[in-house]
Amino acid sequence: MSVEKRVHAASGWGMLGLVILGYLVSPVLMLWSIIMLNSYDATFGGLLMLLFSCLVFTAAIIASCGFFTLQPGQARVCVLFGKYVGTVRDEGFRWANPFYSRSLGGSSQGAAEPAVTAGEKGVEVKLGRHQHSSKISTRARTYTGDRIKVNDKMGNPIEIATVIVWHVQDTAKALFDVDDYESYVEMITETGLRHVASLYAYDHMEDDDTNASNTITLRTNIEEVSEALKAELDRKLEVAGVEVDDARLTHLAYAQEIAQAMLRRQQAEAIIAARKKIVEGAVSMVDMALSQLSDGGVVDFDDDRKAVMASNLMVVLCGDNEAQPVVNTGSLY
Repeated sequence: MSVEKRVHAASGWGMLGLVILGYLVSPVLMLWSIIMLNSYDATFGGLLMLLFSCLVFTAAIIASCGFFTLQPGQARVCVLFGKYVGTVRDEGFRWANPFYSRSLGGSSQGAAEPAVTAGEKGVEVKLGRHQHSSKISTRARTYTGDRIKVNDKMGNPIEIATVIVWHVQDTAKALFDVDDYESYVEMITETGLRHVASLYAYDHMEDDDTNASNTITLRTNIEEVSEALKAELDRKLEVAGVEVDDARLTHLAYAQEIAQAMLRRQQAEAIIAARKKIVEGAVSMVDMALSQLSDGGVVDFDDDRKAVMASNLMVVLCGDNEAQPVVNTGSLY
């Protein structure tokens, strides 16, 4: 695996002065050589002067190819005749070896062919994505994945999507160890999301296990799932020199084919939970009412009267509609 090496490029302002001086001096020397060639006594010296002026002009042209600028959050990968020399991260106006490659091509196997599109104004040819510039951005980027359909831990089909924030940490790995690091990030993000989604259930299923509510699910444990996704992507994207700053789920829902069934199940669970709370509260209220009536000597209950009173109170407290009391003016028997 490639490892990034830091190199420093000289400031371009000093070399710019030398290049300008070369462009100014070479015409003067060339004119001087022509004057010397017109003199029969200095023909040889004129030829030497003409050759020297051409060399100065050629050197100025070659040196002009070494200028480049780097903004904050940019780096330049220096490759000399196919050999990786290092990465420049010094921002500003810089000058380096003019023979460093300006563009870095991908591998010949599996490289993207130029895309040809026909429009109203003719045929437009676009270069493949495997042709990279020697400049590479190290700023934070975002990638929003498409909604994909996967099966959770319970086998239920769900729709899920994610957004990640990433940046290039190692420029050498990004350009030399993978063919196209941007496509690699997109592919690994989708596969990593599929893997993480298959490790957890969508939500807590109805289970008799008391520890079921403590298990991590996709719907209720967003932070834990996001951390697991980030760790998974960091591990797989390390080969491309990419570091993930953050990973979050942007969409989570049951697939359409089971959405209605799962909605009915959730409604049933909500009704059962509500009924359970109502019954627990009603039982405690009935017990409290009977105890206070008996202890205070208000009513002397026997077993039959306690059963009737408890039944009536439970109906009143647990019923969905308002109770309609029936006043009995006679004896209970």
